[in-house]
Amino acid sequence: MEGIHNFFSSQNTVRNISKEEQNQTHHYLEAIKAFARTTYKSIYIIDYQKKSFEFVSENPLFLCDHSAEEVKKMGFLFYYKHVVPEDLELLQKINIIGFNFYDRLAINERLHHSISYDFHLKNQKENTFLINQKLTPLFLTNEGKIWKAVCIVSLSNEQTSGNIKIMKNGENTFFEYDLKKSYWKTAKKIQLSDREKQVVKYSVRGFTINEMANLMHISHDTVKFHRKKLFEKLNVNSISEAIAFSTNNKLI
Repeated sequence: MEGIHNFFSSQNTVRNISKEEQNQTHHYLEAIKAFARTTYKSIYIIDYQKKSFEFVSENPLFLCDHSAEEVKKMGFLFYYKHVVPEDLELLQKINIIGFNFYDRLAINERLHHSISYDFHLKNQKENTFLINQKLTPLFLTNEGKIWKAVCIVSLSNEQTSGNIKIMKNGENTFFEYDLKKSYWKTAKKIQLSDREKQVVKYSVRGFTINEMANLMHISHDTVKFHRKKLFEKLNVNSISEAIAFSTNNKLI
């Protein structure tokens, strides 16, 4: 049990919750459960006061062949069982640098930021797969500590673990952590052209290149040109990867 404390920061210690703070949370779980029923992504809620999972969705990706109730009971011990060792160290590092970053933000800014990163899970058959996790604070204490946070898990479109980013809602730039040099740097979000967005949207609907050309009133070769530029911009090799990247990063 000692190991789970590596996932919690002394900077974000949540002790007593006041009645005023408790009133923030009335019925919020019903909305989370409803959202979980409508998405293929896995969702779970972290309670930083109890150092546990408050909710785990039935969506199977994150469960690693367990039931949602079993993962909820395991809490942070789930990571020790199903995260590969080198990525377990990575998650503990993300915990430190993430809370350091949040601690420098003004309290009224903290709910507007989300952190995203990739790590490997292994299921009970020892098969590994790379997932992306986005963590967003849901409720803060009056002191500005993160009390509850929602984690949304999907398959990663990256090739390696890491890729740590902090994004602010509505901003066109984000912070990216350089693991080798140990510092945050700013970067611009990818912007797709109107044609590139059309290619992604029509591909989601299963249209062929010829059908896209007819719908977009351009030539077959021009569609191929826009698709090639899309792949280069997203650094992907297939339209399925382009769709996954575009949807996960809200580019369309």
